[in-house]
Amino acid sequence: RVTGKVRLRPDGTENTKIPTGQVEVLVKELEVLNHAEVLPFQIDDPEEAALVSEDLRLKYRFLDLRRPEMIRNLRLRSQVANAARNYFEENAFYEIETPTLFKSTPEGAREFLVPSRIHPGEFYALPQSPQQYKQILMVSGVERYFQLARCYRDEDLRADRQPEFTQVDIEMSFIDREDIYALIEGLLARVWKSALDIDIPTPFPRMPFQEAMDRYGIDKPDTRFAMEIVDFSDVFSDSDFKVFKSVIAGGGVVKALNAKGLANLTQGQMTGMEELAKSHGAKGLAYIKVEEGKWKSPVTKFFSEDEKAALTERLAIEEGDLILFAASEWLQACEILGRIRLYAANLLKERGDLVFPKDQFNFLWVIEFPLLAFDPEMDRWYSSHHPFTAPVEEDVPLLDSDPKSVRGQHYDIVVNGVELGGGSIRIHQPDVQRKIFEGILQLAPDVVQERFGYMLQAFQYGCPPHGGIALGFDRLIALLCGAESLREVIAFPKTAKGADLMAESPAPVDPKQLRN
Repeated sequence: RVTGKVRLRPDGTENTKIPTGQVEVLVKELEVLNHAEVLPFQIDDPEEAALVSEDLRLKYRFLDLRRPEMIRNLRLRSQVANAARNYFEENAFYEIETPTLFKSTPEGAREFLVPSRIHPGEFYALPQSPQQYKQILMVSGVERYFQLARCYRDEDLRADRQPEFTQVDIEMSFIDREDIYALIEGLLARVWKSALDIDIPTPFPRMPFQEAMDRYGIDKPDTRFAMEIVDFSDVFSDSDFKVFKSVIAGGGVVKALNAKGLANLTQGQMTGMEELAKSHGAKGLAYIKVEEGKWKSPVTKFFSEDEKAALTERLAIEEGDLILFAASEWLQACEILGRIRLYAANLLKERGDLVFPKDQFNFLWVIEFPLLAFDPEMDRWYSSHHPFTAPVEEDVPLLDSDPKSVRGQHYDIVVNGVELGGGSIRIHQPDVQRKIFEGILQLAPDVVQERFGYMLQAFQYGCPPHGGIALGFDRLIALLCGAESLREVIAFPKTAKGADLMAESPAPVDPKQLRN
């Protein structure tokens, strides 16, 4: 603690490198309030701090948080939370906390279980989301609900996933998809203006799931760069290249993309691409390298001139390009090239040939997902999103005759290839909800009653039409901060192995605690 007089620095002694460089303190008294050990790493030098291992930073997180970058991230997080709360208050929402001790619903992701002392042999589950509670709030007459909700999933971790996380959770009654789109676009416009002073244009573009997969091979496309996937099934349906012809004859597709400028990849990089394709079910990766005016490929000798002309025209092939193919059933072919597209983009970014402005944020609604997907191993349908998603109204008659063609009223908000959140219009009729559980998902009536009986009972008392969405709050803050990992925007995160290195958790407990 320093007591003294603040005065202007003498001429010639100003320090323009710091905000207080024009003044100094003439010290009269100095008191040492506490002593500090030698720091395990420097916190005032960004370049030196960048060299410190993440494990060391997390072990001494109380010091790591002193770094200006971390304080900036936490301040921005608080600022965005306040902006969101103000926005929802202006739009007549209630902020309501839902329970953290829930019941196990094993249809979703793996859960964290909490044993009950009062009820031996029984367990709570930490909620993966407040989904069921917020829908019941709609029955209760709370027409507009939101919460900065803590959620838990016992899953393998990545840079964009933590075992405990925060989501901006929203539910509204008497609305349709257009109401959700307008609400969230207004929220994100407010947040981006508040945090970055950037005006983002609204409304956001919308793209059906089928189109997203066809063009980009992924349901969260990064539209900041082209490199779109093109279907050539019509071109190769009668080709001399038997691999392509047989796939198409069997109901599959042949697709290709042009990784422009990547014909000069090393053998190691090409092998990496091939291994990536194989990891997603491909038997190999057919390619064409355009170098020195020639098409270099083991497969082009089977192509006719018309096939080559179609490739050249549709893919705008030029010198230096790399053409990559996938031949498989539709979804797999899309996903293979979707992964290859992102791999190629990363190579271009590493070379400096693909650069995005820091203030470029391409927002997109991906809509009309399939309501159901089929699991051949289990020989049954399962929900693509969750079992509470309502089908598109005109597709309801197809539930019995053609389930795979039924679209759900599900929507994802995507920005720069990151899924920021997702939601849906919900099923509000108890008979339709029971039909989905028992008739489509083939859950036994007693299982339905055990897991969801209270929810179906609530729906019998005048449940209004309703829908909602959840946005990943940690992911949102990481985007705003330009952080590559969620750990950079969470005060006390877990490692990739789910450990808190500072508090040394998880940890063993005293056997007496388990007995009691």
